[in-house]
Amino acid sequence: MIHKYSLNGYRFVLDTNSGAVHLFEAAPYEMLDYLDDSVPDCPPDKLIAEMKGKYDENTIQEAYEELKELYHEGLLFSADEYEQFAGMMKNAPIKSMCLNIAHDCNLRCEYCFAAKGDFGRGRMLMPFEVGKKAIDFLIENSKGRHNLEVDFFGGEPLMNFDVVKQVVDYARSIEKQHNKNFRFTITTNGLLLSDDKIDYINREMSNCVLSLDGRKSVNDRLRVRVDGSGCYDTVVPKFQKLVATRGDKDYYVRGTFTKHNLDFTNDILHYVDLGFDQISMEPVVSDPKLDYSIDEGDLPRVFEEYEHLANVIIERKKQGKGFNFFHFNVDLQQGPCAIKRLRGCSCGNEYVCVTPEGDIFPCHQFVGDDSWKMGNILDGSFDMEKKNEFALTNIYSKPDCKNCWAKFYCSGGCNANNWQYEKDVHKAHEISCKLEKKRVECAIMIQAALAE
Repeated sequence: MIHKYSLNGYRFVLDTNSGAVHLFEAAPYEMLDYLDDSVPDCPPDKLIAEMKGKYDENTIQEAYEELKELYHEGLLFSADEYEQFAGMMKNAPIKSMCLNIAHDCNLRCEYCFAAKGDFGRGRMLMPFEVGKKAIDFLIENSKGRHNLEVDFFGGEPLMNFDVVKQVVDYARSIEKQHNKNFRFTITTNGLLLSDDKIDYINREMSNCVLSLDGRKSVNDRLRVRVDGSGCYDTVVPKFQKLVATRGDKDYYVRGTFTKHNLDFTNDILHYVDLGFDQISMEPVVSDPKLDYSIDEGDLPRVFEEYEHLANVIIERKKQGKGFNFFHFNVDLQQGPCAIKRLRGCSCGNEYVCVTPEGDIFPCHQFVGDDSWKMGNILDGSFDMEKKNEFALTNIYSKPDCKNCWAKFYCSGGCNANNWQYEKDVHKAHEISCKLEKKRVECAIMIQAALAE
């Protein structure tokens, strides 16, 4: 399987199964239209007839020999060697956990997947006893894994910051006796940030996700407080202070673009102007009836904007003023391990979420739908059958993914999105897939341009 596309004057050919990416001249690029999953020793008659009107005989011969060499090297129309491993990924230890430390929030973002903070379950904060038992559960179910991750999430985690600190202290107090090393992260809207919280986060959190949607007019349209007022003026100086004092620890500013700001490159550049260089910007793909949701009709404009952003990134990096846009990060050298390629999302298997009530869900985006509840840490229940079902949910269990050229880049996409919008974790959400494919194409083009 191959995928060919042209962008910014480059002609790309991606060989799906080997991961090889080729830059071709016009002749071999066009020849691939006449080949189907193999390169025969002799070019097909139709190929010769069509190409003779465009290229001289030497060019045709050299181009075909190039394709044939790549084919025999296993870099073009290569065989799929991964499907045989798809059924062998059960019984993995749990390595990471999302702690919904607060089912409450001091914002009421219109597009919030978590029902504006309470996940549809009522506003509540996690007691320390639940957080403590969650750490015990993670240690017990991590088996021989040394490095463990815990993400403090909400709602807004800073509304329950004392329990955040208690959980961290507890985990640190027992990690050595269990031969574990905890890595903590936190996601915050920034409203409750103070100097002491910034100091603590920069000391204890390996990563920090800062929620902001870009320009003030964009951010304050949908990211509003309980009283309907905007939050930009309050949170931006706090985020700037946190990042300025963070040192070499990870962070990123996470934004959301909607139908209202399809020129989201301007929001990303606004982040850069504010001093942020680690950036994520997610599309809102939800109920198409909502006036802010990205739908099929918006895709051409979104694709155009991704291409514009890619060119901005190229220009800025060449000027030594680069920034990191996470959705354009693609490793073309070694890539992820085999399991990661088959099942990028580890939800419900190596990763789980725990609510303030102690309920266990596959991930934070499944919270609120009790049909996906996997157990409860307070009563010791845990559904291993569901865990194994998620372990075997991969690109080969998803019909649309199995025959997709981008399957090893997105690894099957988001199971929660598939469930929410397609009502089946095995059915790929079409708009999300199209967006991901465009991002991959742009990411590869960026690398080609910067390699010149």
